[in-house]
Amino acid sequence: MDGQEWLADRFEEHRPRLRAVAYRMLGSLPEADDAVQETWLRLSRAGGDEVDNLGGWLTTVVARVCLNVLRSRRARREEPLDLRLPDPVVRPEEGPDEQAVLADSVGLALLVVLDALSPAERLAFVLHDMFGLDFDEIAGLVGRSSAAARQLASRARRRVRGAELPAADVDRARQRAVVDAFFAAARGGDFDRLVTLLHPDVVLRADFGGRRPKAPRVVRGAAAVARQAQIGALPAAELHPVLVNGAAGAVVTVRGRPFAVLGFTVVGDRIAEIDAIADPERVARIAAPVLGAPGHGR
Repeated sequence: MDGQEWLADRFEEHRPRLRAVAYRMLGSLPEADDAVQETWLRLSRAGGDEVDNLGGWLTTVVARVCLNVLRSRRARREEPLDLRLPDPVVRPEEGPDEQAVLADSVGLALLVVLDALSPAERLAFVLHDMFGLDFDEIAGLVGRSSAAARQLASRARRRVRGAELPAADVDRARQRAVVDAFFAAARGGDFDRLVTLLHPDVVLRADFGGRRPKAPRVVRGAAAVARQAQIGALPAAELHPVLVNGAAGAVVTVRGRPFAVLGFTVVGDRIAEIDAIADPERVARIAAPVLGAPGHGR
């Protein structure tokens, strides 16, 4: 085995962690993969011979790449007209999956909050609170002192706590039972049953991509969300039960075509949050790991 092959093998050992860092930093699966690929290119050019801690070196490189992406994204962003949800990680309900390391410890609700942070705040919070890097390392990435890096993470932490993210049920079987009951009630037009399955302060976030349907982007409250569920229940829809960032969810197809990805946060046997992506092209990309799998329709 030559040096480049040895280096490539070492890089592959770290790829899952690097992809997890990039996904939490960017909330976009294609951009996360691009950041990991750029990290490999930088390693292959550097050679790695003089790197004592390869894992730490790679983590700081992928974080720097992601920080540049976030800064570029913010610089060109105009006032958003539509809600854009982060990419969810969709995978089958049963069996091991390499995607699990990406998403099982980070929900979509947290990614939505992270999207509202400044690039430096997001980097400090993700690297310190999620991956345990010390503030001296983070300081070098953001070009500030260690104390300033600590403050960045502290501000981000306050915003995350202030968002009052629901403490989701961890029992996936219970989650699935609630989600299945929700879909059954929506299809049956049972408004009262829908309301009982929803938390009084439930939030529905819908990302339609470039489409501009009349449906609102954010709906709050059990009665309002129940009405939207009734309106959105399509007779021709086929449900594909999946895990969405580690929690019970569904991919919806209509006449075999991708239509929507739905992620649910279940708290105390009631649905507290629903995140819906209804951009067919984006759904096809996100749900590719499961749409081709047998036995995934209802």
